[in-house]
Amino acid sequence: MALWRLRKQRTAQREASGIRAATYSRWDGTQSGFDPDAADIFAELRDDLLEHGDPLYALRRLLNDGFEIDGERIKGIREMLRELRERRKERLENHNLDGMYDDIAKELREVIEMERKSLDDMAETSQTANPADDAPNSPATSQDDDSPGSDFHTLAEKQMQLDMLPPDLAGQLRQLENYEFTSPQAQQRFYELLNELRQQLMENFVQQITEQTQNLSPEDMSRIKDMLAELNQMLEQRAQGEEPDFNAFMDRFGDFFPENPQNLDELLEILARRMAAMQAMLNSMTPEQRAQMSQLAQQLMEDLDFNWQMNQLAQNLQQLFPNAGWEAGYNFGGADPLNFPDAMQLMQELGDIDQLENLLSNANHPGALADVDIERAKELLGEDAARNLRQLSELAKKLEEEGLIENQDGHYEMTPKAIRRLGQHALADLFSKLTKDRIGGHELREIGQGHERDFFTKPYEWGDPFTLDIQRTVRNAIRRTGGGVPVNLSIDDFEIEQSENLVRSSTVLLLDLSLSMPMRGNFLPAKKVAIALQTLITSKFPRDYLGIVGFSDIAREFPAHQLPTVSWEYVHGTNMQHALMLARQMLSTQSGFKQVIMVTDGEPTAHITDQGHPYFSYPPTRETVHKTLAEVMRCTREDILINVFMLDATDYLAHFVEQITKLNGGRAFFTTPGNLGDYVLVDFVEQKRKLLSNRRAA
Repeated sequence: MALWRLRKQRTAQREASGIRAATYSRWDGTQSGFDPDAADIFAELRDDLLEHGDPLYALRRLLNDGFEIDGERIKGIREMLRELRERRKERLENHNLDGMYDDIAKELREVIEMERKSLDDMAETSQTANPADDAPNSPATSQDDDSPGSDFHTLAEKQMQLDMLPPDLAGQLRQLENYEFTSPQAQQRFYELLNELRQQLMENFVQQITEQTQNLSPEDMSRIKDMLAELNQMLEQRAQGEEPDFNAFMDRFGDFFPENPQNLDELLEILARRMAAMQAMLNSMTPEQRAQMSQLAQQLMEDLDFNWQMNQLAQNLQQLFPNAGWEAGYNFGGADPLNFPDAMQLMQELGDIDQLENLLSNANHPGALADVDIERAKELLGEDAARNLRQLSELAKKLEEEGLIENQDGHYEMTPKAIRRLGQHALADLFSKLTKDRIGGHELREIGQGHERDFFTKPYEWGDPFTLDIQRTVRNAIRRTGGGVPVNLSIDDFEIEQSENLVRSSTVLLLDLSLSMPMRGNFLPAKKVAIALQTLITSKFPRDYLGIVGFSDIAREFPAHQLPTVSWEYVHGTNMQHALMLARQMLSTQSGFKQVIMVTDGEPTAHITDQGHPYFSYPPTRETVHKTLAEVMRCTREDILINVFMLDATDYLAHFVEQITKLNGGRAFFTTPGNLGDYVLVDFVEQKRKLLSNRRAA
């Protein structure tokens, strides 16, 4: 990827070299180009973070799918890959390699026709001079000493030589080099074509190592050979453990490399890419086209030292960069023939498409996109896609700068700030759907003038009971005035004590993690409810206890801070018995009102055997049902209320939960993913209100 980084550095240097012009206009809602901030990005990640708890997974989804902010679409990698593949397909379907030498072959045919016309004119002149000799195929010779070749060949023999020219370009050139032209104009044009083709071939081969290929002089070719020899020598030095003098090499030959590589590795990667493009073109040719190319090269490129150095460099680069695309080949099927320069340019474009496609396909985190050459991506995909690539590459960086994720040994983890924000969003989303007449404005704390002290304070507001906290009030005044006596108090310094109608409840949330939950689309809503409930309790009822148990084939307790990372499990089994057992054990050490909230979409299909092993069976066995109901009875005897929230309830599940409510006295709720949060939060809040009312009545 060094080449992409190199191009990116050059772009940055160009931008830094001068003042960038900027124009301003009034915002009318149609302009584009605004970058998403951390809040926008986090909002797009929320559901994936809630469902999987893995920032890297969520970022990958965002990278692949893209997203939309304020009406502006930011393309994802999947969409860009589709555009790249369409661009490659369009190139291959529109072009072919048949025309690499068509122009020269056409001109060569004109040279041959020019020579034939000269022969015909000479034959006609000879017949006019010798009327008795009117046989059409009789040898006609001219006694004019100025006629080229008249001393050696008859006109008929020359016509036969032209008729016997081989069909391939290389064979025609080889035989015409030994042919004695009768037409000076045809002879001159032939040697011009020969030099033109030799120059074109040389430029195309030299183009593999440098972009400076226009009007190569003999001095240029001599320097290129010297450069090749020194390159191969540097590779030999490195193979022997020595460090070549790269700076000295660039001092002598740096003008051949406008990319301005900073070290030998970058230079070699540039050369590998160019030579791989040439090889890809050869691989894309038909066997006949490759044979013609080889014959032309052998015939016209007479510099054996240049050929040897080129072959030696190609072998070295293939060993150093085996994945540079040496085996690449393309199936052209279009009608538009390409000449050699256009074919080489297209091969480099196809190679860039392959490289960008490979980079995007393997980008498993936003930072991997930093290697993309934005300028080249703009040429291949357009300005919008290039800007989107830059925006995608900065996703993780912006979240880190905002303190929402952190990199732990190469793995992203959510920070406490992100976890709090997830809970706040989940709670706000659920409350926003509730009707105000059910729980009012959702201010759940009952503030009063008596009952038990809260040990929390707040700034005094007009109308508050004047239960002044002297210590905090004086501290506020000293902080405001800087100290000294007497202490001058202001109304803004007043801080009052809060008291609360304190009723403690202890809750264990049982969250179904079995495979059926994500398969039916139930897990994400259930996870949102769990996080919203945790946020509600920690923010509104900080003295309440909340325990969390996830269950599938077995049940496990999760600390509250691990809830964001809890995800469903790729296992079958709904072990309600084990989940209720753990909940009962957890609540045995708690005080106050005790309850279990169970969210599930399946009937009990697993239990823990007497030997302590999980047992799964579908349909449920009688033993599983009996063991689960026995655990319900234990909870009932310990005054633990069980409320069950059923998602996509089957008749069997509804019947089973009905048995739980009869044994326990709790309630059952038939819910959907869309209204689960309404039921859970409203029930929890109303239960708190009922406890407060009972407390007041007592």
